[in-house]
Amino acid sequence: MSYHFTSEPVEDQIVTDTTNLNRFEDEAFQQLMTLIFEFLVDPQQASQLITQLESFAAEQGVGAGALKNVVRSVVFVFKCALKKSVTPAHLRSDLALLGLSGEKADHIAELWKSNLVGLSRTAVSQTLNVNQLVDMEWRFGVTAGSSDLRKVGSTFLQVKLVVDRGTNTENIFMELTLPQFYNFLHEMEKARATLDYFS
Repeated sequence: MSYHFTSEPVEDQIVTDTTNLNRFEDEAFQQLMTLIFEFLVDPQQASQLITQLESFAAEQGVGAGALKNVVRSVVFVFKCALKKSVTPAHLRSDLALLGLSGEKADHIAELWKSNLVGLSRTAVSQTLNVNQLVDMEWRFGVTAGSSDLRKVGSTFLQVKLVVDRGTNTENIFMELTLPQFYNFLHEMEKARATLDYFS
């Protein structure tokens, strides 16, 4: 079977979890999908989602672990679909191929259509916030002595970049010759001009 949300083979667990969504009554299913879409549009509410899922599991008489597996699989499908810019109709057909009933797949397609702008905005903001350059330090130097006579008197630049990896910052160290530095500077100016253009 070929899906629109991925070109990779789909794990059996995802098919099983998607099929398990059919066991929920319509009202409970809609409530669960609303929780998932609210989380996808605003991922900073992850702790709130966990609390809501625990109370939802208790209300529905479902194991919290099993529910988390179902939600994890559904979120995976949605995130892959978002990366591939899947249309609501294609998402609906993919969910039907995964074993979801027609009415439930229609409901998700409608939610997908109405939340697509918010989902895209969140995906873009997450993409731009990771690997963000936070700080930069540099030091010029001249090689005073070396076993290689050609390197004596050559200039170099030591650069320290502080990059935000999303969960922590990382220091990246580089040593560049002067021509490499000017090339690096030129590329950074091009990147800045591109960002200025799109913002």
